[in-house]
Amino acid sequence: MALLICVTGWLSLALARNPDELAAIWIGNGIFAGWLLSRRTALWPGYVAIGAAAELASQLLSGNSPAYAVPIAAANLIEVLIVAGVVRRLVPNVGDPKRWIGLGGIATGSTLAACAVSGLIAASAISLQYGGAFAAYFLSWFAAHVVGMVIVATTTLVVHREGLSIIAPRGRRWSFIWSMALIAGVGLLAFSVRYPLLFATYPPLLLGAFRHRFAGVAVGVILLAAIGSVATATGHGPLWLVEDIGPSGRIALLQIYIAGGCLMTIPVALAMAERKRLTTRVRESEHRYRMLADYSHDVVVRMRADGERLYVSPSAKDMLGWDPADMLGSRWDLVHPEDRAQQSRVMREVIASGEPQIALYRVRHKDGHYLWVEAVTRTIPSEDRAGEMDIIYAGRNVSARIAMEQALAASRQELEQLARIDTLTGVANRRQFEERLSDALKRLQRHELQVAVMYLDVDHFKHINDTHGHAAGDDVLRVFARRLLNNVRASDFVARLGGDEFVVLVEDAALPEAAEAIARKLIQVMRAPIATDGRQLSVTTSVGIGCSGRPTDAKALISAADAALYEAKRAGRNTYRLKTPSRS
Repeated sequence: MALLICVTGWLSLALARNPDELAAIWIGNGIFAGWLLSRRTALWPGYVAIGAAAELASQLLSGNSPAYAVPIAAANLIEVLIVAGVVRRLVPNVGDPKRWIGLGGIATGSTLAACAVSGLIAASAISLQYGGAFAAYFLSWFAAHVVGMVIVATTTLVVHREGLSIIAPRGRRWSFIWSMALIAGVGLLAFSVRYPLLFATYPPLLLGAFRHRFAGVAVGVILLAAIGSVATATGHGPLWLVEDIGPSGRIALLQIYIAGGCLMTIPVALAMAERKRLTTRVRESEHRYRMLADYSHDVVVRMRADGERLYVSPSAKDMLGWDPADMLGSRWDLVHPEDRAQQSRVMREVIASGEPQIALYRVRHKDGHYLWVEAVTRTIPSEDRAGEMDIIYAGRNVSARIAMEQALAASRQELEQLARIDTLTGVANRRQFEERLSDALKRLQRHELQVAVMYLDVDHFKHINDTHGHAAGDDVLRVFARRLLNNVRASDFVARLGGDEFVVLVEDAALPEAAEAIARKLIQVMRAPIATDGRQLSVTTSVGIGCSGRPTDAKALISAADAALYEAKRAGRNTYRLKTPSRS
């Protein structure tokens, strides 16, 4: 660092032919500031001391007196510390690409302020030493140091962070060399003749900025500055066409020329760097997406709104047996016919609302069977149709889950049935009867539709069990229940309450006559012998009817039926009796 600062400072001063003349571009401070920003703040004191010594050495080697060299070196040091200190404080991590736009504004503002401060100090020292116009010295210093700081400090920092390969990346080194050679060649031509051809150097400089970004700008501007400074200092070039402006005027024109090149190319370099950063982010994003899509167990599909598949992930082979290429295009035949309308509707709704949806449908495996697929469907911008949306979905095989849910639903249904059906006879049980009776009593209250509860049991059932065994008793109960079901009306409800107790719920406006007719029929059909274990058993039944044509409660109606059954038993069985609930 010390050698670079000292040598570049000495060369810049050597190109100024008179002691009171200033360089067109000052490089040393840019190297100094870029070097500090590439190092940890804790190491700055040592580098500051070395850099300050190098600045002072370049002044002394150029033949300046210590009284003049010290304030000039101090002005350079102050300038460097202001730029490096402000940037380090406001942007601690200058290597973060996300901060580059903000860094450019901060670096520019701090450079302008720092060069103004150092320019005031230096112009004062030069005026005291050599006399002359303070403003001319200030403006010349300010322009030379702003250009040098902007170009060289940034280049130094980038080289420290990325290495020399940033100047000429592998694979593009010859392109970089030819671009810089073109800039140098056009620059030498423009400054070797006394014709106003300086504008001819800007197109090659722009080309360098476009192709090589900031490296092309930095090296190109430094080449033009060096060529222009040497040519002007030796009395060559178009700047000598302007008469009566003196060395300071020519330096000012050279600085304007260099600044014009910077203003023209730096925005291009920044834009290209930002473009590269965004392109890299997009490429990385696409790479991550590809990895997720290619190696996910889910099938990822991108399609148009009409169902034409544009991309199918490789996992389709594992899940569906199809090669991804076989699934491209409009393959609605792969969707189960019963699910196509629903899937088409989901896609239309997703496109219309922009909101994701979860769809469940069946897709045909290559072997011919169907799999249940659960897909999260959402919209994404179309790649080839501006302003339109495509659909992307990630689907997974949920056939095992659907089969489990269906089995669970069947089990629930079976359990529910077992909880409401008598397993021996297949008729409803007490729980279901109580539910139906509650509904019937509500209808009675609203519509005055009369309700009857018929209690039945098998006469002398205990004797059948004791004499012929429980198996024969079960046979009797099953036949009894079947005869009940076959000989009541479709609107009547049959249930087994337990043991040999059965009930028939009747809703009819013609009660009690209808209930009595049913009871007589049931008594008649139950007299037919029942075959069990090779024997014929004679069975009869007794019926108790509780009937009400006005609102009542279940307890009262059941009590009336139970009391009527008791009376039928007392009357000798094989008969029926009817009672109405007592008024409360």
